[in-house]
Amino acid sequence: MSDIENTPEQVRFADFGLAPEILRALTDQGYVHPTPIQAKAIPILLQGRDVMGAAQTGTGKTASFSLPIIQLLLAHASASMSPARHPVRALVLAPTRELAVQVAENVAAYCKHTPLRSTVVFGGMDMKPQTAALRSGVEIVIATPGRLLDHVEQKNISLGQVQMLVMDEADRMLDMGFLPDLQRIINLLPKKRQNLMFSATFSPEIKKLASSFLTDPITIEVARSNATAEKVSQVVYKVNEDHKRDAVAHILRQREMKQVIVFSNTKIGASRLARGLVTEGMKAAAIHGDKTQQERMQALDSFKKGEIDVLVATDVAARGLDISDLPCVINFDLPYNAEDYVHRIGRTGRAGASGDAISIYSDKDERLLADIEKLIKQTVPRGTLEGFVPGGFRSDERHGERRRDRTAADRSAGERPAFERSSARPSGSAGPRREKVDPWFLKPYEPTRSNATPATASAATPAKPKQKIAALLGGLPKG
Repeated sequence: MSDIENTPEQVRFADFGLAPEILRALTDQGYVHPTPIQAKAIPILLQGRDVMGAAQTGTGKTASFSLPIIQLLLAHASASMSPARHPVRALVLAPTRELAVQVAENVAAYCKHTPLRSTVVFGGMDMKPQTAALRSGVEIVIATPGRLLDHVEQKNISLGQVQMLVMDEADRMLDMGFLPDLQRIINLLPKKRQNLMFSATFSPEIKKLASSFLTDPITIEVARSNATAEKVSQVVYKVNEDHKRDAVAHILRQREMKQVIVFSNTKIGASRLARGLVTEGMKAAAIHGDKTQQERMQALDSFKKGEIDVLVATDVAARGLDISDLPCVINFDLPYNAEDYVHRIGRTGRAGASGDAISIYSDKDERLLADIEKLIKQTVPRGTLEGFVPGGFRSDERHGERRRDRTAADRSAGERPAFERSSARPSGSAGPRREKVDPWFLKPYEPTRSNATPATASAATPAKPKQKIAALLGGLPKG
């Protein structure tokens, strides 16, 4: 396995020998100079070599593999309307729906002046539109592993002519338990193909997976592993655990922030914080695994349009979201996994821009902060919240001063009040931490099973035998 270490001198996309149609699309997007990962990866991929690419999130990995794919597939491009003339030739696998949609949008933009077709398939949505798109013929498919296998089971897609396989955010896919699905998909592909693996980190597990399907790959790394972006200003504020939500509201008000992502470790925590911020008069919404796919996409779209100022998210949004001009991210909870800290704050300071990464922690989070600082090999500066007077959120909840506004706030934040009332724990209560990954939309593919017999039916049956026995013994009450 060979490595490329030195960053090439500044070049232009036109220097890569890309087709005029691709250069025209890049011009439409305002792109002239490639990022370091693009400058290194594109020439190698155009040679047909297998590649392992490592770069910080937000450095342009998507274009680094999608542009060579489009260039190499142009030789097979056809203007024919026949689906047979548009077989699937490139497959991009992504761990989450949000990342798959983002990649698909970029691919569509880059090949819009070519006859090549692309589509995206992911779970949580009706399969019929996806089926129609696949059967009409597409050369490039971007997919989450589970939904792709659903379409394979339904015979909506054939992978027999795939020439290029891309695993994007491969480390995340392993973290989420997709390895069996990935092996199934790889077994469906032709043996001879070009393989590309892109990942923010190269763990031993990732290297083991790479050795199983990459052939003499070139490793491209453009940043120190687990490094944080240099232009992201980091700071942590220590507050009492019960005052963390007050601290978030104070920071947002004091700095008059717009376009902010606030990260929570739990779905309930995200819901409650978003609801509280709405009650405080802020434009906020939550995005997590208990949301439907349509709700999540609507929230993201509203956030990108500026209709929502604060997006409270679980780690589903920690990777893959490409939101331009995102000035700040706030860690309401420090992540359980230190690597997720790098991915979270990578949402800001993208493409060379500056950004702020603010974290809030309490005494019980000292170990998490120490793990983060050990990983990034630097001490995160401690700050003081000037003018911070805690008490807003908790006093309102404790005394019920805003109970009448909760229904309206729930609707504004897009929550389900009934679910919150039955599931949420009090803000100050102690209890086990919830897992950091939302399993509803991250779980590996599982074939559909028939529903089990409801437990209520079996639970109700013992009453009749008891009544018969009571009657035989003369124990029934008299009318």
